[in-house]
Amino acid sequence: MSNASTIVVKRSGKRSYRLSGVFFFGAAASIGSVLHRIGETRSDVIVDLSAVPFIDSTAAEIVKGAQAKVDSEDQRMAAIGRGYVTFARTHPGLFVLMFRGERLDMSRPALRAAVEASGRVLSGAIGARREEQVETRLTLPQAADIVAAWSLVHGFAMLLLDGRLKTLLARLPPGTDADALLGAIFMRARPKG
Repeated sequence: MSNASTIVVKRSGKRSYRLSGVFFFGAAASIGSVLHRIGETRSDVIVDLSAVPFIDSTAAEIVKGAQAKVDSEDQRMAAIGRGYVTFARTHPGLFVLMFRGERLDMSRPALRAAVEASGRVLSGAIGARREEQVETRLTLPQAADIVAAWSLVHGFAMLLLDGRLKTLLARLPPGTDADALLGAIFMRARPKG
């Protein structure tokens, strides 16, 4: 595999890969084949894209294909949520800036495209969980599910960045960290039925 991808950590039977640098064309193909092989032999794989400044449509399709191999929609939602929180922790300044509307120029085509693409990821995951197609025009329940999922991870990320969870985390059993707490939150947020 190219030096753009390295193993970062192995814990609890999970293997994390961190990609850094641009992720497109030839790199996407070689990394995609590695992800395919890993996905066939491991059930828990985390791919951290927080250090990837640019991703093209070829690489996006590779990620989408790897994501499609996730066993359940709950796992897919958790993976998207963990990626969101990981990005916030890795790039706190950029994360906060992204939600300061007065500082963003939404007339820029690249920014608009990025916002639309991230919206499609969440909408698609919600649609898959609901077993229905999510169109441009949303139903009220679809919108509620999208906002609930986004609010959950955004709120958690902001509380974490602001240091508001330190006291709570200190009261948990030794070795229980923010990642474990987020996992427990995801378990409680699963739809009943």
